[in-house]
Amino acid sequence: MTDRLPAREAIALVTDGFTELRVPIRHFRPDGPLAWQGYDEARSRAAARTGEDESVVCGSAVVGGTRVALIAFEFGFLGGSLGERTGDRLEAAYTHAREHRLPVVSLVATGGSRMQEGMLALTQLQRVARQSALTREAGLPQIAVVRDPTTGGGWATLGAGSDVTLALPGAQVGFAGSRVRPPGADPAAYTAEAQVASGAVDAVVPEESLRETLALWLALLSAPSAEAAPVPAALGAPGLPATGRDAVDRARSPERPRAEAYLDAYFSRRAAISGDRCGGTDPGVLCGFGSGPKGRTVAYAAQCGTATRPAGYRTAARLIRLAGRLGVPVLTLVDTPGAANDARAEREGAGSAIADLFAAVATARTPVTTLVIGEGGSGGALALAAPDNTWATPDSYFSVIAPELAAAILKRPANEVRATADQLRIRPQDLLDLGVVRGIADHAGK
Repeated sequence: MTDRLPAREAIALVTDGFTELRVPIRHFRPDGPLAWQGYDEARSRAAARTGEDESVVCGSAVVGGTRVALIAFEFGFLGGSLGERTGDRLEAAYTHAREHRLPVVSLVATGGSRMQEGMLALTQLQRVARQSALTREAGLPQIAVVRDPTTGGGWATLGAGSDVTLALPGAQVGFAGSRVRPPGADPAAYTAEAQVASGAVDAVVPEESLRETLALWLALLSAPSAEAAPVPAALGAPGLPATGRDAVDRARSPERPRAEAYLDAYFSRRAAISGDRCGGTDPGVLCGFGSGPKGRTVAYAAQCGTATRPAGYRTAARLIRLAGRLGVPVLTLVDTPGAANDARAEREGAGSAIADLFAAVATARTPVTTLVIGEGGSGGALALAAPDNTWATPDSYFSVIAPELAAAILKRPANEVRATADQLRIRPQDLLDLGVVRGIADHAGK
């Protein structure tokens, strides 16, 4: 679709059937609401060239067995620009989605608002934003596929405002289109790949994989469940650690199973979200939705053993709130030596990001299940833990602070770190005795 595939061909590429939604055509005085000379002629030429009478085609469709409300932009019609008639169609599509309880899939390719309709065109963004918000409140998922190009208000509403945003390789994606950027602007910053790197797009998906990817997302996001996610089976070494130091050594062992192993064992299939929508990503926190035990959809946020960056906390908070809106339970896997504490992390708002994740977990609208699978390093780990439903594996620990740092703060010599680890009571069995965790996870097959 990066070759600006027409709307109807884009629809055919991803759907198994489409029924267009007919919307009454708004009648303008000659040359539109602003009487812009030549506007009628330009629209007539666009209609003759594309076979469409507006820049967007809307209707209901089937994608991978899931019925959806579908929006597809026709870039060949005045650059896929938004005018009043476009707004009428978009509003009708969202209304149809809510009335029939359908997810919304948008295939976006637009240059922004239509100049020939002036501010009346720009205010269509408010209409779209309101319809998107109402659909979000109704608990219906919204998935956008941004094509080439997706710029201006269309990107800032339908594209970036969706729950999951996918992009086609090489697509131009950005608020500023190529004709309005500052002189000397780096074109690479306005690509789908750059938007993934900066946390604004979840994934770049090749055209040949798009139907399958959309089908997976729709299947996962259209299967809410009120039940809490079951606790994963422990995958590491059996038996409990004898001392606090043993617990730390086992949790830090390079042979211990990490988040990827737990996710692979727990889910039969999964789809990832990426990015905090604030300009950052953290590869050390994996987030997404998967088909878990008994085929139920479960959202996951999993630390990978690295110091968690602010973008990781924000992405996890985004995941938990999205799961809550869609009625999906959440599984979190805790494994971090702690929050990143370098100067860059402070500049990126580490404190506020951690605070926001604490709030997201505390106010989660669906059950959260937590398993500590390795290191539980201070508040940077606790922010991801469910207050009343946290479990631990035998090769994990949870501590107010790492034993080495505790000894340093207490001005103890290095040979007292082992004793300090015991005093902190950080072993899984200690955590159970203290009531910090509900239980110790069994191994698979037990």
